[in-house]
Amino acid sequence: MRLRAFIALLLFVSACATSAPGSRESADRNPRLANLQRAATLPWTDGGQCIVEEASQPWPVLVERCFHALDQERVRFRDTTGRCSVASAGAAAVGLGVCVLAAPEIVVGAVIITGVVMVGFAISEALEAYEKRGRPQVRPPPTRPVPETRPVPDVRPVAETKPVPQEPQKKRRPKPEPAGEDWPPPVPPEPTDRERRRRCEAIPVPHRGGDKAHNKCADWYPPNRYPGMDASVGGKDFDALQVGVRVLWEIKLEEFDGYSDFLKEVTVKKEIKEFKEYRDIALTCGYAFRVGVISEAHKAALLERDDSFDIVVTRCKR
Repeated sequence: MRLRAFIALLLFVSACATSAPGSRESADRNPRLANLQRAATLPWTDGGQCIVEEASQPWPVLVERCFHALDQERVRFRDTTGRCSVASAGAAAVGLGVCVLAAPEIVVGAVIITGVVMVGFAISEALEAYEKRGRPQVRPPPTRPVPETRPVPDVRPVAETKPVPQEPQKKRRPKPEPAGEDWPPPVPPEPTDRERRRRCEAIPVPHRGGDKAHNKCADWYPPNRYPGMDASVGGKDFDALQVGVRVLWEIKLEEFDGYSDFLKEVTVKKEIKEFKEYRDIALTCGYAFRVGVISEAHKAALLERDDSFDIVVTRCKR
């Protein structure tokens, strides 16, 4: 509640700042453009799609709605002025980050970004549209048609020549067209860099399955960057994307110890095959992959089958 009250105060301060004399004319005329330009300096995990959708909102509201899409692995927040300490007292680091980032003017040293920031593709396209819209259209000056002049050809006598008899052309037999089965299969086009980036972006989607105990464990243990949501990457829905690191998780809550030997064998074989598919996608997109189970016996059985996986025993209960 304190954080929301502080956001409301920031909205009032932001409105005063944009209406005060001496403000930038571009921001006064188009606050949406000003928000896009400001957000372009920050790293976003969704390419800036949330920013483009919410760009018409006041900056503090935009920050609160899109903070989940900020690449928090590369951003650190420092409350250099002390004004966020009261608003975020007893709250998580997310509250402090929203408070610092939503300020009308970000103080130097309050937001620290590691690495080079590439403008999100969605923000880049929106800014490019604004640039084209404001670019003046210059038409070339009209030109007068120039009358066409042709040189007068020299007339010379041509010696009479006898026509050379032409040899009859040999008829070429048409080549038989290859049968349908001889045609090479069509080669699918390779995905562009932008398509690869979009496939590898972690998109929050609702938890699947409806198992409340499983979903609670997936949110609590890693912990999940998107509570209540799976992370869809490369066409697969992972149970969680860990906060602060690029690690995708699969959580298993089977009561493995009570299974029969036959059911244990079937379960392990099925899960190893499933984990390989998930791990291949995660590694291709630059993520690590980790598995969580609730018993040492389950972990040991999986590692005995394939010890290349990173498997941990959670403290979750069925």
